[in-house]
Amino acid sequence: MSKPKGTGIAIAIYCLACCVGSVSAQKLDATVLYRQNSDSGYSALIPGYSNPASPDCAADVGNADCYNPTQVMETGSTPSPLSYNVIGTTLSLLLPDGRVAVLNCINKYSSRGNYISRGCGMPLVEHVQAEFKGKSARLEWPIGSEGKKTESEKYTVVAVLEKR
Repeated sequence: MSKPKGTGIAIAIYCLACCVGSVSAQKLDATVLYRQNSDSGYSALIPGYSNPASPDCAADVGNADCYNPTQVMETGSTPSPLSYNVIGTTLSLLLPDGRVAVLNCINKYSSRGNYISRGCGMPLVEHVQAEFKGKSARLEWPIGSEGKKTESEKYTVVAVLEKR
C-alpha cells in the first residue's frame, strides 16, 4: 500500500509546529506567596498544600494559608499535603489562573574559582513577572526606591499545582 504524495512532508510540518509551540515562552504576572532559602536540604513550604506538622509551617504562624485542613477541593475530597525536598532558594508563586508554581534555584559559585557562594536572586516584592519556558522560569521584579530598575533570576520549575 503506498502513501499519498506529500504525507511525509505534512507530518514533518505538523511535528515541527507542535515542537515550536511548546518551546515558546509564556509571560505571566504572579504573586509571591512564600520564600525560603537554605544551603542545606529542606522541605519546601507551599501555602495551602504543605503538611501542617512541618517545622517550616509551624514557624510561620503569621501565614494563615500555611495549611487549611478543612479546605476541600472541587472534587469534594480533602487535599493531601505535598512535600518537595529542595536546596537553595524556593518560591511559591500564585499564578493568574489560581495554580501555584513551586520554583527552585540552587545557589551558585563564583566563576573565578574562589568558591565564593552567590545566592540566587530572590524577589523581596509581592509581584513579579514570570516567563515560563519548559522546566525553567525567568523571574523579573522591580528594585530600588523608585522601582525603575529590575533584577532577574532563572529558576527551575519544581511543580505547578492545580488550584485548590
